[in-house]
Amino acid sequence: MCLTPTTTGGNIAFGPDAPIIAQTNVRKRLSEEQKSKFFNRTTPASPKEALPVITFDNAVSVFFNGEEIKVIHFPHGHTDGDSVIFFTGSNVVHMGDDFFNGRFPVVDLEAGGDVEGMTKNVGDIVSKLPAGVKIIPGHGTLTDAGGLKAFHNMLVQTTDIVRKRMAAGKTLDQIKAEGLPEEWKSWGSGFIKTDLWLTLIYNSLSAKH
Repeated sequence: MCLTPTTTGGNIAFGPDAPIIAQTNVRKRLSEEQKSKFFNRTTPASPKEALPVITFDNAVSVFFNGEEIKVIHFPHGHTDGDSVIFFTGSNVVHMGDDFFNGRFPVVDLEAGGDVEGMTKNVGDIVSKLPAGVKIIPGHGTLTDAGGLKAFHNMLVQTTDIVRKRMAAGKTLDQIKAEGLPEEWKSWGSGFIKTDLWLTLIYNSLSAKH
């Protein structure tokens, strides 16, 4: 669950006609003005019509259209309110903004996001995927287990590169000047460019030390 207007902006249209379900932290954050220094963005508090009316801490199941739809909270990935939706009968997984297919992701550190947390969450999901599953990313085209594995591999390898450079005493400017290997060039074609992705990793790792 992303907290930006592009993801939750539709709530006000759906809220009067359908119950909005979200992880507990989502309602808390949407109820207040959100300021992001990193992205230079201020998002006003949502009107009551746009707020979730059903919240959960860890998981909830909705039985609809002949199948169980499991909604599971994965903490500290894109934000601290992320949920992944498993359509158990259709064999479809909706990753939301915990998965940018073929692109560097947005990790909102000021909203509880964490690069290493996202890496762990995606790895856990990859290990549990059923055969033949279709995966809907928050950004990018529909894919399968292979696409999510490639995303997880990118998270692991690029984070490891930054971690090793930090351990060698390099500054953020030096890390950005070195860039990333050619194999990751195309991943910077989305909203998060390579320099910004390196900055997000650096800031996320720095926050733990």
